[in-house]
Amino acid sequence: MFESLLFNLMLVVLIGILSQWVAWRFRMPAIVVMSVVGLLVGPIFGVINPQESMGEFFEPIITFAVAIILFEGSLNLDFREIKEFRKPVFRIVTVGAVIAWIAGSLAAHYFAGLSWAVAFIMGGLFIVTGPTVILPLLRQAKLKPRPAAILKWEGIVVDPFGALLAVFAFEFFKFLNSEVTLNSFLLFFAASFFAVLLGWGSGKILGTAFERGNVPEFLKSPVLFAVVLFTFVLSDEIMLQTGLLAVTAMGMKMANMRLSSIQDIRHFKENISVLLISGIFVMLTASLDPGVLIEIFNVNIMWYVLVMLFIVRPLSIWVSTIGTELTNREKLLIGWIAPRGIVALTVSGYFATILLDHGYEDAEILTALTFALVFTTVLVHGFSIGPLAKKLNLQITDESGVLIVGGSRFAADLAASIKSTGNEVLIVDQTWTGLSHSRKVGLNGFVGDILSEQLDYHLDLTPYRFILAMTNLDTYNAHVCEDFVPDLGREFLFQTAALETNVEKNYKITGGRLLFSPAVSIYDLEERMNEGHVIRKTLITKQYSYTQYLRERDDTSILLYILRTDGSIEFYSPKVELKAEAEDTVIALVYPTKTIERVKERLKDVNEEAEIPHQKIEGLFSTEIKAEKSFIPGDAPISAK
Repeated sequence: MFESLLFNLMLVVLIGILSQWVAWRFRMPAIVVMSVVGLLVGPIFGVINPQESMGEFFEPIITFAVAIILFEGSLNLDFREIKEFRKPVFRIVTVGAVIAWIAGSLAAHYFAGLSWAVAFIMGGLFIVTGPTVILPLLRQAKLKPRPAAILKWEGIVVDPFGALLAVFAFEFFKFLNSEVTLNSFLLFFAASFFAVLLGWGSGKILGTAFERGNVPEFLKSPVLFAVVLFTFVLSDEIMLQTGLLAVTAMGMKMANMRLSSIQDIRHFKENISVLLISGIFVMLTASLDPGVLIEIFNVNIMWYVLVMLFIVRPLSIWVSTIGTELTNREKLLIGWIAPRGIVALTVSGYFATILLDHGYEDAEILTALTFALVFTTVLVHGFSIGPLAKKLNLQITDESGVLIVGGSRFAADLAASIKSTGNEVLIVDQTWTGLSHSRKVGLNGFVGDILSEQLDYHLDLTPYRFILAMTNLDTYNAHVCEDFVPDLGREFLFQTAALETNVEKNYKITGGRLLFSPAVSIYDLEERMNEGHVIRKTLITKQYSYTQYLRERDDTSILLYILRTDGSIEFYSPKVELKAEAEDTVIALVYPTKTIERVKERLKDVNEEAEIPHQKIEGLFSTEIKAEKSFIPGDAPISAK
């Protein structure tokens, strides 16, 4: 009934985006969901066949999408982020890649039964581990920073080189078979060098134009999009598959130019990439021939996949990281995790057609071989990375890290108080100005949009168990909490209370639990800070019980959180009743004048027997309040202005 090209395009996009949502909602690898759905609507039930309906447009759409996705990934290759583990990353993407290529090619020949030419071509391609697959896995597994960072950067850097190695092997065997001359073979290296120069030059020229204001803000994203396609196509027309290298070089150049508008550019590219990734996986799987699914269970293919999992990958990592600072446990984990993704799927389809045209009949199984490797690695690595990391003690065990979204004066003081307890804390704001208060109190902040998928490239979120959404936009706070429900659980997501005017408009602006007791808006908290309120801690003891503390505390104070004896923290919320035990510490926002009056009365009672003059007690409070002063045991300020 609906067989038009327009309907098929709409269905591909709709299915892809719905698959992304299902993967997010149920914390599953997105590539698995999209691929399974594609199989269901394609070869299994025959609802659509994108390759047939799109005809000659099918390959160009896939090719353009891969170019844009690779550029988006390389736009995040800021080398400042790998300065502390540059040696193992460099070894893995160079020595490790070569070992994986050679060993994978031998496995393809001896176990999958491929000819030497086809084996070395596919061996080069299968060194890739895509960022679109590895990043969601890392986020769920909560790895420690070093292994997580190495896996992430390997996935981004190696992608274009895998396709390039496949092209190199193809040209090399054409030369051996006298299909091309030595000059033609050397042209490959010249074309690859030109691709790097073209990408570097395009990035340099465009980045400079952006910084000098030669391109208006509303045209930056469209101009960037056009230049990426121009760079890719020009390089690819000179030598096939060098376009991937060109756009990667372009992205790397722009990533390291410190462009002021780089965040906006990344945000645009992220939206485009999510749409393209969703569509491509559905298109590729829905276009499969049903016979390919049966061929996946070929004994030779299954043996090849097992060798790649248990021999090739561990061997390449262990050998390439000899002499680096990586521990054996880190090598074991990194040597196991290597999910293949979009580049392997798309480029293998291209080479399958080319090799068949050149008379390599064994290339018929490349599609089944690729899908078998992709599905197996994503499933096996996706469900084993967490348990293995926990077994190797490479998971972050700090369960009280706090990520505060929104930089304000109160947020900075709250973060300082949390830091003083020994727990990890970080403030994220979309502008440098918003982090000015955190810098004043000596805290590190991060500039970025917490809702952006690009944040995964630049910020490791695994140390943080709690997220406190405290911006001055109530709806944004709700969106932050809703977005992280699948990752953290709603019980660890908090937001400040909505402004009364928003509540009156009946907005649905609660995505997480309300923060503090009583719950107040960030505007009220900021106003209290301006009035001189301070964050104060009170130690609960057997002599000074929690009940007594609640009875004596000022009615205007706000209960913030409890620091437990084991170092963990729990935040107050209106609908959750917390109880502090002896040796726990209660942290609250209080007005210092009320506290001083109460402390003066208690000191007077305690010291009457010692006959301390009243004037001396008064003198204790005649100077300005300082944060470092401790008034009485169990009641000391954390911060004050």
